[in-house]
Amino acid sequence: MEFHRGRLIDHVHLRVADLNASKRFYQAVLTALGMPEALVEGPDFFYVDELYVNAADDYVTRVHVAFQAKDRAMVEAFYKAALGAGGSDHGAPGERPYHPGYYAAFVIDPDGNNIEAVFHGPFTRSADDVVIRPAAA
Repeated sequence: MEFHRGRLIDHVHLRVADLNASKRFYQAVLTALGMPEALVEGPDFFYVDELYVNAADDYVTRVHVAFQAKDRAMVEAFYKAALGAGGSDHGAPGERPYHPGYYAAFVIDPDGNNIEAVFHGPFTRSADDVVIRPAAA
C-alpha cells in the first residue's frame, strides 16, 4: 500500500478575525508537528510553507483552497467545470499580479468557499509526488 501526496493542493488560505490568536495557535501546532520554521509575517498576514493566514473584517469567504494545475488549459477546464457544477464566478482565468506567470481562476463553491486552480508558469518539479509507504506492522 502506498499513498501519493503533493499533487493536488497548491496552498490553503485562511481568513481570521484575530490574527494574533491565530498566530499563537498555528505556531504551537506546527511546532508540535515538527515544522518549527519561523512564520513569515507581514502587517496583516503570516504564512509558513503552503498555509497563508490573514486578518479579515469581512467573511465573504473564510477558506481558500488552491489546486495545482499543469498548464493554462487545465485552469480553464477547472473554471468551466466548476461553473457547470454549481460554482459561481469569483475570477475568470487570467494572469494575476502575484508573480510572473501566475495564471489562475477562482470560483465560489456551493458552500461559499473560495476555490482556485493555479498554474505558476513553466516549471520543473523535483519529484512528481511524495510517496508514503506505511511501515509493516
